[in-house]
Amino acid sequence: MRCLMLRFDAPLMSFGGVLVDQHNRTDRFPGRAMLTGLIANALGWHHGDAEALNELQSRIEYAARWDVPPTPLRDYHTVDLGQPHLVQPGWTTRGVPEHREGGEAAKKGTHQRYRHYWADGVMTLALALREGSPDLDAVTAALQHPARPLFLGRKTCLPAGRLVLGQCEAANTLSALGAEPRDRRASPDTERFEACWPPGCEDAPTEVRQRENRTDERDWRIQAHVGLRPVIVGHISEVPPCT
Repeated sequence: MRCLMLRFDAPLMSFGGVLVDQHNRTDRFPGRAMLTGLIANALGWHHGDAEALNELQSRIEYAARWDVPPTPLRDYHTVDLGQPHLVQPGWTTRGVPEHREGGEAAKKGTHQRYRHYWADGVMTLALALREGSPDLDAVTAALQHPARPLFLGRKTCLPAGRLVLGQCEAANTLSALGAEPRDRRASPDTERFEACWPPGCEDAPTEVRQRENRTDERDWRIQAHVGLRPVIVGHISEVPPCT
């Protein structure tokens, strides 16, 4: 299997967790939808290219590890739902309108929001694509010379450096991840790196913490997250030191 090795290094990253009322949370690892958006943005695609986006998403396989564990950060901000282009009131995940008492002005006035990020972390990621177009070479070229500025989850999450480390051959994405040297900022005393990988990768030194079903794919036609996909979360060891 040919894999593209990436390094996510940014002051802030966010991986699109489940939205619960005013809290826009982040998952611990990126999802297929986030990686699809990253690649599509580099290629110059648009949200309206739903068929191409869904097809690309279905071909992605990856494994990821934290070389430098991040710190959680919560950003508080407000939004004015009384603006002309925001004609609907806020809603909670319980299916009822989100508003204060006090009439229509309170229902559509200023609402509080919290966005959750990972701060000061460094992640290494092995990405593979099943057969189709664009191929891995086209994706590599796009990420090296993107059509538009890239961001890691949200537009405020700008990378601190180049994403592409190179390509390699490996049995699977987990093997590629285990062979990629750790980032130079990783602690030399670290023996176990938190990671996630697809089921069926058993040839690397790992310690499974749990198996999860993640809703990390988007139906780009209706702009909603759908389905459940199995992933394994745990730790990977014997990661080579940086050279």
